[in-house]
Amino acid sequence: MLSQRIQQQFIDSADLKYQCAPALAPMVESAIHAVLACVTGGGKVMACGNGPSAAAAQLFAASFMGRFERERPELAALALSADSAVITAVAQDFDPGWVYARQVRALGQTGDVLLVVGGVGQAANLLAAVESAHERDMTVVALTGARGGRLTAVLRDTDVHICVPHDHPARILEVHQLVLHCVCDGVDAQLLGLPEEPLPDPENLT
Repeated sequence: MLSQRIQQQFIDSADLKYQCAPALAPMVESAIHAVLACVTGGGKVMACGNGPSAAAAQLFAASFMGRFERERPELAALALSADSAVITAVAQDFDPGWVYARQVRALGQTGDVLLVVGGVGQAANLLAAVESAHERDMTVVALTGARGGRLTAVLRDTDVHICVPHDHPARILEVHQLVLHCVCDGVDAQLLGLPEEPLPDPENLT
């Protein structure tokens, strides 16, 4: 029983990715272009999310500042959830809903990108961050699930909305992680060219 349930988890995750690919690919491509224009123009990507989505945002920032799969110059990115002193200070002195918005207003500049990773797009702190990004004339790339929630109403035509059509939080996050990998890979491909495929090892050929 448990083995079958585990296998079903793999199947459900794979099925959702397969079904989403045609619809989400154009939006992911738009996100790649937005992020590429930002970093090549001297801007930075500011990433945020809540809970597991905050961890995904931090992994994205790490891949950008370090590397994804290939060696390249570092790219400017920061995760707004990484500084616990800032988060707790804002939450204590102001309102928890402003923990990201105040950072965006303090650090964001025209040409930067705000990357928002959220489940159903209802979190007040993410909505406030988007509004602050618009005040700074930043482009927003929003990853959501279900039907996008309240984030859908505050996004602009110049923003990029990648909405996973599913209600299960774990499945949504799995697709979000793949999307973030695609963004990293796409930016690298634009900057470095397509990677050369490794030649097969003759000893492993049958």
